[in-house]
This record gives sequence, C-alpha cells and structure tokens, in this order.
Amino acid sequence: MIIYNITINIHESVHDTWMAWINEFYIPGMLNTNKFNKARMVKVLVDEDMGGITYSIQFESPNAEVLNQFYREDADLFERESRKKFGELMLTFKTELALISEH
Repeated sequence: MIIYNITINIHESVHDTWMAWINEFYIPGMLNTNKFNKARMVKVLVDEDMGGITYSIQFESPNAEVLNQFYREDADLFERESRKKFGELMLTFKTELALISEH
C-alpha cells in the first residue's frame, strides 16, 4: 500500500468554504477515481508562523502502479480545480508514504 499524503495550509479567510469543498468535492472526487481505497483527514496541531490552518489528507492506494495511473489520468484536474478556487490562499505539498507496519 502507498499513502498519497497532501499537506495543506489554508488561509483563515477561506477556511469554511475550503472545508466544505474538500468534504463535498475533493475527497469524494479523489475516491471516485477508484485509485484509492480510503481517505483520512487530520488537522496538524501546530501553529504556523505564516498563519493559516494546516491539514493532512491521506489517500491509500493499493500500489505504486495505481498511484502512477492517478498521476497520469486524474491529478491535473484536481490540481487545476483547487488552484482555480483558492489560488495563493492555499499552500500544499505532497508526499508518498509506504506503510511499514501497524500495531
């Protein structure tokens, strides 16, 4: 399993609009690509010097091949939509994580 992690810092001025969009469009849309088995969203419990509120959204993909298929077929749409809606009020970085063990 590969975890596709998106860390997002969202400006307070658009937080509520962003939160609704994430829950109504972004996460369901990502899951509807059928490239992820499940998603979780967590709040990062640290105060950022730059302000804003930070979240991590983690999508579980069965393997690297399926995740690469997502990059080829779907990623640009989600990137364009989020930039169009929130622009510079949303800062993101993405990482791929491999699950080693669960206890």
